[in-house]
Amino acid sequence: MQGRRVKIAPSILSADLTRLGDAVRILNDSGADMVHLDVMDGNFVPNITFGPAFCRELKAVSKIPFDTHLMITHPAKYAKDFVEAGSDWLTFHIESEAEPRDTIKLFRDLGVKVGMALNPCNPVSDIEPFLPELDMVVIMTVNPGFGGQKCMTEHFSKVAEARQLVDRLGFATDIEVDGGINENNVADVVRAGATVFVAGSAVFRGKRGPAGEIAALKRAAGI
Repeated sequence: MQGRRVKIAPSILSADLTRLGDAVRILNDSGADMVHLDVMDGNFVPNITFGPAFCRELKAVSKIPFDTHLMITHPAKYAKDFVEAGSDWLTFHIESEAEPRDTIKLFRDLGVKVGMALNPCNPVSDIEPFLPELDMVVIMTVNPGFGGQKCMTEHFSKVAEARQLVDRLGFATDIEVDGGINENNVADVVRAGATVFVAGSAVFRGKRGPAGEIAALKRAAGI
């Protein structure tokens, strides 16, 4: 991890859903680097969360960037709405569009950073053709659709593989790990080469409160 800044992106989905504005305000002052928004449509994944209007309301009280993860069918259709609502990063899944390169271009033309997510079943080689055009690769360590799942630690090897690929090609692409990250395993993903980690339950459902849990995660990660 030498020379790489590691960032934490708490997932708002794990916060108290009746007090999400307060949760974002807490993240503003608790050392979080981004707010992670899990957008699900009940089609691409078996759950429904929220849309652009929700994003817009939360952005109004946020001082940090929004890392918006589009777990939806045809994300290109909704990209402009999420950008106008305040998303700074848009991540989509490689299989959610027939022409991923067109989707990458659309996102980039909208002025946001672009991420591509790989489900546990996807090999790292899937993203290699698109890597020059990506700002971030997201390695899923759970099957997308629900928060609070147990991390599939066997996929940490994909983080290392993605890091080796990015470094070999000389890119500055971020590698984000999403799914079940906590104080016990965060050091492993950072050592493997992750530069961003998503944490939901570990931040919002711990006994120390979000600020305390973020501090603990950073200590465990060595950042």
